[in-house]
Amino acid sequence: MVEDRSALRLVGPVEPPALHVMTFNIRRRTNGVAWRRADRWRHRAGAVRALLQQEQPTLVGVQEAMPDQADAVLAALGSAYRFVGRGHGRRGGEGCPIFFDAERLELLDWDQTSLSDQPREAGSRSWGNLIPRIVVTARFRDRRTGSAFTALNTHLDPFSPRSRVRSVDALLTLVGHGPTILTGDLNAGEGSPTLRALLDDGGLKDAWSTAARRLTASVGTFAGYRPPRPSRARIDWIVVTPDVEVASAGINTFRHAGVWPSDHLPVQAVVAIPAGRGPA
Repeated sequence: MVEDRSALRLVGPVEPPALHVMTFNIRRRTNGVAWRRADRWRHRAGAVRALLQQEQPTLVGVQEAMPDQADAVLAALGSAYRFVGRGHGRRGGEGCPIFFDAERLELLDWDQTSLSDQPREAGSRSWGNLIPRIVVTARFRDRRTGSAFTALNTHLDPFSPRSRVRSVDALLTLVGHGPTILTGDLNAGEGSPTLRALLDDGGLKDAWSTAARRLTASVGTFAGYRPPRPSRARIDWIVVTPDVEVASAGINTFRHAGVWPSDHLPVQAVVAIPAGRGPA
Protein backbone atom coordinates (compact mmCIF):
# COMPACT_ATOMS: atom_id res chain seq x y z
CA MET A 1 0.00 0.00 0.00
CA VAL A 2 1.32 3.46 -0.94
CA GLU A 3 1.33 5.95 1.94
CA ASP A 4 -0.41 9.32 1.75
CA ARG A 5 2.57 11.58 1.12
CA SER A 6 0.66 14.81 1.75
CA ALA A 7 3.25 16.07 4.25
CA LEU A 8 6.42 14.77 2.60
CA ARG A 9 8.46 16.57 -0.02
CA LEU A 10 10.19 14.45 -2.60
CA VAL A 11 12.61 17.22 -3.64
CA GLY A 12 11.36 20.71 -2.83
CA PRO A 13 13.30 23.95 -3.48
CA VAL A 14 16.98 23.56 -4.40
CA GLU A 15 20.00 25.84 -4.27
CA PRO A 16 22.14 26.80 -7.30
CA PRO A 17 23.72 25.36 -9.29
CA ALA A 18 21.06 22.65 -8.92
CA LEU A 19 17.85 22.82 -10.94
CA HIS A 20 14.73 20.95 -9.86
CA VAL A 21 13.00 19.59 -12.98
CA MET A 22 9.58 17.96 -13.10
CA THR A 23 7.47 16.38 -15.84
CA PHE A 24 3.78 16.08 -15.05
CA ASN A 25 0.77 15.03 -17.12
CA ILE A 26 -2.01 16.71 -15.14
CA ARG A 27 -4.85 15.06 -17.10
CA ARG A 28 -7.00 17.40 -19.14
CA ARG A 29 -10.04 18.83 -17.43
CA THR A 30 -13.11 16.60 -17.11
CA ASN A 31 -16.05 17.66 -14.96
CA GLY A 32 -19.10 15.89 -16.45
CA VAL A 33 -21.21 13.53 -14.37
CA ALA A 34 -20.33 10.68 -16.72
CA TRP A 35 -16.70 10.80 -15.54
CA ARG A 36 -15.62 9.02 -12.38
CA ARG A 37 -15.07 11.35 -9.45
CA ALA A 38 -11.32 10.64 -9.29
CA ASP A 39 -10.96 12.00 -12.83
CA ARG A 40 -12.84 15.26 -12.40
CA TRP A 41 -10.71 18.38 -12.37
CA ARG A 42 -12.71 20.06 -9.61
CA HIS A 43 -11.99 16.99 -7.44
CA ARG A 44 -8.24 16.99 -8.24
CA ALA A 45 -7.37 20.69 -8.54
CA GLY A 46 -6.62 21.10 -4.85
CA ALA A 47 -4.26 18.12 -4.90
CA VAL A 48 -2.41 19.53 -7.94
CA ARG A 49 -2.08 22.85 -6.14
CA ALA A 50 -0.80 21.22 -2.95
CA LEU A 51 1.75 19.13 -4.86
CA LEU A 52 3.19 22.09 -6.77
CA GLN A 53 3.29 24.36 -3.75
CA GLN A 54 5.14 21.67 -1.84
CA GLU A 55 7.66 20.74 -4.54
CA GLN A 56 8.36 24.17 -6.13
CA PRO A 57 10.26 22.86 -9.19
CA THR A 58 12.53 25.32 -10.96
CA LEU A 59 11.24 24.04 -14.30
CA VAL A 60 8.21 21.87 -15.00
CA GLY A 61 6.95 20.49 -18.29
CA VAL A 62 3.19 19.94 -18.07
CA GLN A 63 1.11 17.87 -20.47
CA GLU A 64 -2.65 17.90 -21.23
CA ALA A 65 -3.16 21.37 -19.74
CA MET A 66 -6.28 23.19 -20.86
CA PRO A 67 -6.01 27.01 -20.60
CA ASP A 68 -7.77 27.22 -17.23
CA GLN A 69 -5.59 24.39 -15.90
CA ALA A 70 -2.44 26.21 -17.05
CA ASP A 71 -3.66 29.26 -15.14
CA ALA A 72 -4.28 27.09 -12.06
CA VAL A 73 -0.77 25.63 -12.25
CA LEU A 74 0.71 29.11 -12.52
CA ALA A 75 -1.28 30.31 -9.51
CA ALA A 76 -0.17 27.29 -7.49
CA LEU A 77 3.50 27.84 -8.28
CA GLY A 78 3.39 31.49 -7.25
CA SER A 79 4.07 34.99 -8.49
CA ALA A 80 7.71 34.30 -9.40
CA TYR A 81 6.71 31.83 -12.11
CA ARG A 82 5.87 32.27 -15.79
CA PHE A 83 5.02 29.84 -18.59
CA VAL A 84 5.29 29.49 -22.36
CA GLY A 85 3.16 27.34 -24.64
CA ARG A 86 -0.39 27.31 -25.98
CA GLY A 87 -3.01 24.79 -27.07
CA HIS A 88 -2.22 22.32 -29.84
CA GLY A 89 -5.06 23.30 -32.17
CA ARG A 90 -5.97 26.25 -34.34
CA ARG A 91 -8.32 27.45 -31.60
CA GLY A 92 -6.48 26.41 -28.50
CA GLY A 93 -7.14 23.11 -26.77
CA GLU A 94 -4.83 21.21 -24.47
CA GLY A 95 -1.17 22.14 -24.46
CA CYS A 96 2.30 21.25 -23.20
CA PRO A 97 3.38 24.45 -21.42
CA ILE A 98 6.77 24.90 -19.78
CA PHE A 99 6.57 26.64 -16.38
CA PHE A 100 9.68 28.20 -14.86
CA ASP A 101 10.86 30.25 -11.91
CA ALA A 102 11.54 33.58 -13.61
CA GLU A 103 13.56 34.85 -10.65
CA ARG A 104 16.03 32.02 -11.27
CA LEU A 105 15.72 31.51 -15.06
CA GLU A 106 15.77 34.17 -17.75
CA LEU A 107 13.75 33.22 -20.83
CA LEU A 108 15.85 33.90 -23.93
CA ASP A 109 13.34 32.72 -26.55
CA TRP A 110 10.74 30.03 -27.15
CA ASP A 111 8.78 28.35 -29.92
CA GLN A 112 6.00 25.83 -30.40
CA THR A 113 5.80 23.50 -33.37
CA SER A 114 3.56 20.66 -34.48
CA LEU A 115 4.94 17.14 -34.60
CA SER A 116 3.84 16.58 -38.17
CA ASP A 117 4.91 17.04 -41.77
CA GLN A 118 3.72 20.67 -41.39
CA PRO A 119 5.49 21.75 -38.18
CA ARG A 120 4.53 25.43 -38.57
CA GLU A 121 0.81 24.66 -39.05
CA ALA A 122 -1.16 24.66 -35.80
CA GLY A 123 -3.42 21.65 -35.48
CA SER A 124 -1.70 19.65 -38.20
CA ARG A 125 -1.55 15.86 -37.89
CA SER A 126 0.64 13.23 -39.55
CA TRP A 127 2.00 9.73 -39.07
CA GLY A 128 -1.21 8.16 -37.73
CA ASN A 129 -2.07 10.29 -34.70
CA LEU A 130 -5.70 11.42 -34.45
CA ILE A 131 -4.95 14.28 -32.02
CA PRO A 132 -2.45 17.02 -32.94
CA ARG A 133 0.90 16.61 -31.19
CA ILE A 134 3.25 19.46 -30.34
CA VAL A 135 6.58 20.31 -28.77
CA VAL A 136 7.39 23.50 -26.88
CA THR A 137 11.03 24.59 -27.04
CA ALA A 138 12.49 27.24 -24.74
CA ARG A 139 15.99 28.56 -24.14
CA PHE A 140 16.96 29.81 -20.70
CA ARG A 141 19.87 31.45 -18.95
CA ASP A 142 20.39 30.67 -15.27
CA ARG A 143 20.55 34.06 -13.55
CA ARG A 144 22.59 32.58 -10.69
CA THR A 145 25.25 30.68 -12.65
CA GLY A 146 25.20 32.27 -16.12
CA SER A 147 24.78 28.88 -17.78
CA ALA A 148 22.25 28.49 -20.59
CA PHE A 149 20.27 25.48 -21.70
CA THR A 150 17.41 24.36 -23.93
CA ALA A 151 14.19 22.81 -22.59
CA LEU A 152 11.75 20.73 -24.65
CA ASN A 153 8.34 19.53 -23.50
CA THR A 154 6.02 17.20 -25.40
CA HIS A 155 3.28 14.57 -25.27
CA LEU A 156 3.53 11.74 -27.79
CA ASP A 157 0.61 9.82 -29.25
CA PRO A 158 -0.66 6.87 -27.15
CA PHE A 159 -2.07 4.85 -30.06
CA SER A 160 0.33 5.10 -33.00
CA PRO A 161 3.84 3.61 -32.61
CA ARG A 162 4.73 5.09 -36.01
CA SER A 163 3.73 8.55 -34.82
CA ARG A 164 5.87 8.23 -31.71
CA VAL A 165 8.98 7.19 -33.62
CA ARG A 166 8.51 9.88 -36.27
CA SER A 167 7.94 12.42 -33.52
CA VAL A 168 11.23 11.40 -31.92
CA ASP A 169 12.96 12.09 -35.25
CA ALA A 170 11.49 15.60 -35.15
CA LEU A 171 12.44 16.11 -31.50
CA LEU A 172 16.05 15.15 -32.14
CA THR A 173 16.38 17.95 -34.69
CA LEU A 174 15.49 20.42 -31.90
CA VAL A 175 18.09 19.22 -29.44
CA GLY A 176 20.66 21.99 -29.27
CA HIS A 177 24.43 21.74 -29.41
CA GLY A 178 24.56 22.64 -25.72
CA PRO A 179 22.84 21.33 -22.58
CA THR A 180 19.27 20.19 -23.23
CA ILE A 181 16.48 18.89 -20.97
CA LEU A 182 13.52 17.04 -22.53
CA THR A 183 10.40 16.41 -20.46
CA GLY A 184 7.34 14.57 -21.64
CA ASP A 185 4.69 11.91 -21.53
CA LEU A 186 6.18 9.71 -24.23
CA ASN A 187 3.56 6.95 -23.94
CA ALA A 188 6.35 4.40 -24.26
CA GLY A 189 8.46 2.44 -21.84
CA GLU A 190 12.10 1.52 -21.54
CA GLY A 191 13.30 -0.64 -24.42
CA SER A 192 10.44 0.39 -26.72
CA PRO A 193 11.15 1.47 -30.31
CA THR A 194 10.34 5.04 -29.22
CA LEU A 195 12.94 5.09 -26.45
CA ARG A 196 15.51 3.26 -28.55
CA ALA A 197 15.10 5.89 -31.25
CA LEU A 198 15.50 8.62 -28.64
CA LEU A 199 18.44 7.24 -26.65
CA ASP A 200 20.42 4.72 -28.65
CA ASP A 201 22.71 7.14 -30.46
CA GLY A 202 24.05 8.45 -27.15
CA GLY A 203 23.05 12.05 -27.71
CA LEU A 204 20.55 11.89 -24.84
CA LYS A 205 20.37 9.94 -21.59
CA ASP A 206 17.56 8.95 -19.24
CA ALA A 207 17.74 11.01 -16.05
CA TRP A 208 16.25 8.19 -13.97
CA SER A 209 18.67 5.44 -14.96
CA THR A 210 21.76 7.69 -14.87
CA ALA A 211 21.00 9.57 -11.64
CA ALA A 212 23.65 9.37 -8.93
CA ARG A 213 20.83 8.73 -6.45
CA ARG A 214 17.28 7.42 -6.85
CA LEU A 215 14.86 8.86 -4.36
CA THR A 216 12.11 6.26 -4.87
CA ALA A 217 11.48 2.83 -6.27
CA SER A 218 10.72 2.49 -9.97
CA VAL A 219 6.97 2.27 -10.52
CA GLY A 220 4.64 2.72 -13.45
CA THR A 221 3.94 6.41 -13.94
CA PHE A 222 0.48 5.89 -15.48
CA ALA A 223 -1.14 4.78 -12.25
CA GLY A 224 -4.77 5.60 -13.08
CA TYR A 225 -5.57 6.98 -9.58
CA ARG A 226 -4.47 3.73 -7.98
CA PRO A 227 -1.41 2.70 -5.97
CA PRO A 228 1.36 2.40 -8.58
CA ARG A 229 2.83 -0.96 -9.54
CA PRO A 230 6.54 -1.71 -9.83
CA SER A 231 5.76 -3.98 -12.79
CA ARG A 232 4.29 -1.17 -14.89
CA ALA A 233 6.31 0.93 -17.33
CA ARG A 234 7.63 4.43 -16.85
CA ILE A 235 5.99 6.35 -19.69
CA ASP A 236 6.76 9.84 -18.33
CA TRP A 237 10.38 10.83 -18.88
CA ILE A 238 13.07 13.37 -18.15
CA VAL A 239 15.85 13.00 -20.70
CA VAL A 240 19.01 15.12 -20.85
CA THR A 241 22.14 15.55 -22.91
CA PRO A 242 25.27 13.86 -21.52
CA ASP A 243 26.70 17.21 -20.34
CA VAL A 244 23.84 17.63 -17.83
CA GLU A 245 24.69 16.14 -14.44
CA VAL A 246 21.82 14.25 -12.77
CA ALA A 247 22.20 14.20 -8.99
CA SER A 248 18.92 12.50 -8.14
CA ALA A 249 15.61 11.37 -9.60
CA GLY A 250 12.32 10.09 -8.25
CA ILE A 251 8.69 9.29 -9.03
CA ASN A 252 6.27 11.16 -6.81
CA THR A 253 3.39 9.21 -5.25
CA PHE A 254 1.97 12.29 -3.50
CA ARG A 255 -1.68 12.33 -2.49
CA HIS A 256 -3.50 15.21 -0.80
CA ALA A 257 -6.17 14.21 1.71
CA GLY A 258 -6.35 10.87 -0.08
CA VAL A 259 -6.78 12.43 -3.54
CA TRP A 260 -4.42 11.67 -6.41
CA PRO A 261 -3.53 14.84 -8.37
CA SER A 262 -3.64 13.03 -11.72
CA ASP A 263 -3.82 9.63 -13.35
CA HIS A 264 -0.08 10.11 -14.01
CA LEU A 265 2.66 10.42 -11.40
CA PRO A 266 5.15 13.29 -11.67
CA VAL A 267 8.77 12.40 -12.39
CA GLN A 268 11.33 14.71 -10.80
CA ALA A 269 15.08 15.17 -11.04
CA VAL A 270 17.77 17.42 -9.62
CA VAL A 271 20.20 18.36 -12.35
CA ALA A 272 23.06 20.79 -12.90
CA ILE A 273 24.24 22.55 -16.06
CA PRO A 274 28.02 22.81 -16.41
CA ALA A 275 29.26 26.29 -15.52
CA GLY A 276 29.58 28.57 -18.49
CA ARG A 277 27.86 26.16 -20.88
CA GLY A 278 24.93 26.94 -23.06
CA PRO A 279 23.21 26.39 -26.41
CA ALA A 280 25.14 27.47 -29.48
